[in-house]
Amino acid sequence: MVAFIARGAVPFATREADTTGVVTTSRLFSADVQQTLDLIGIFVFALSGGLLAVRKNLDIFGIAVLAEATALGGGLIRDVIIGAVPPAAFENRGYFLTPLVAAAVVFFLHPEVARINNAVQTLDALGLGLFCVTGTAKAHDYGLGAVAAVALGMVTAAGGGVIRDLLVGELPPSLLRWDRSLYAVPALVGGAITALLIAAHHLGALTGTCAALVAFTVRMLSLRYEWRAPRAWHRGSSSSGEGEE
Repeated sequence: MVAFIARGAVPFATREADTTGVVTTSRLFSADVQQTLDLIGIFVFALSGGLLAVRKNLDIFGIAVLAEATALGGGLIRDVIIGAVPPAAFENRGYFLTPLVAAAVVFFLHPEVARINNAVQTLDALGLGLFCVTGTAKAHDYGLGAVAAVALGMVTAAGGGVIRDLLVGELPPSLLRWDRSLYAVPALVGGAITALLIAAHHLGALTGTCAALVAFTVRMLSLRYEWRAPRAWHRGSSSSGEGEE
């Protein structure tokens, strides 16, 4: 989960080269506002990683590793794929240190953090909405087409959770389990809206926020009503290695 490449607030996205020569389309928020939003999202993602580490009975190092992986893993994957190296997570000290702060909070206060799980899930959904928009925009800025940019927007928002689950042997990762509420789908929805806004030259602070809020709303509704993605058609009549349903 890394920063918006946006550095100035303008009504709509512009297309101009930054100091690295990359054409940017996502000048949505001021640097201070974007940094604050990023750090909040990173902190909340790191909390979820730290809580899983506690449930798996890991030590303080394991808690820190899972917090870092959950918070930064998706953005790292995206940046490596698009060639944005070194990744923003290593260029901005705040991005790297924030998960360690979250790890310390979980280490000392994990019962209290677990008790406010609903609030954590709500903030996590907001982070999901933010990062699927920023991830899609950054991938587009590095020359990817709409489909690939949306896919990397989803990776930015959800990839850290997959890395977290793999590190502790949670197979399949929660992102791929049919019995978990939708997570990747809301990110794909937000990313798709972002790609359409970019194509229409209307990605800006207001429209980008709306795209993030749509993803947030879909995620919260999926939690409230336990929405799940469908499994294979007529699965109950096939030989799948599991019992009939």
